[in-house]
Amino acid sequence: MKLLRGFLWLLGFQLLGHAVVELLTLPVSHAMAGLLLLLAWLLAKRRLNESVATASQALIPLLAMLIMPGVVGVFFVIDEFAGHWTAIMVALGVGTFLSVLTTLWLMRRFMPREGANADEGGRQS
Repeated sequence: MKLLRGFLWLLGFQLLGHAVVELLTLPVSHAMAGLLLLLAWLLAKRRLNESVATASQALIPLLAMLIMPGVVGVFFVIDEFAGHWTAIMVALGVGTFLSVLTTLWLMRRFMPREGANADEGGRQS
């Protein structure tokens, strides 16, 4: 049940991102807007939603399969990228760097600290 609830949370944020992009005519993808809204929600709550974490853990092994349709789609429109390779490479580099930084920051923010757990364990014994 927790997995299904997590998928519904993720789907709800994707739909919310779709609505926000369409209403504000933002130049970002619907899924990216949904992820940013999910990030803002998690930061506002200041704790990880257990059902979202369960659904996310189930999706991580399938990540390559989920990305594949987008990658294949690029090959069908590759002629439209001619003359824009510098901008594409810069966007890929900056995007990758920012995603790694964001992932690191989120991990440090939401992962329990080992030192804090060791101190609590030492105090209890």
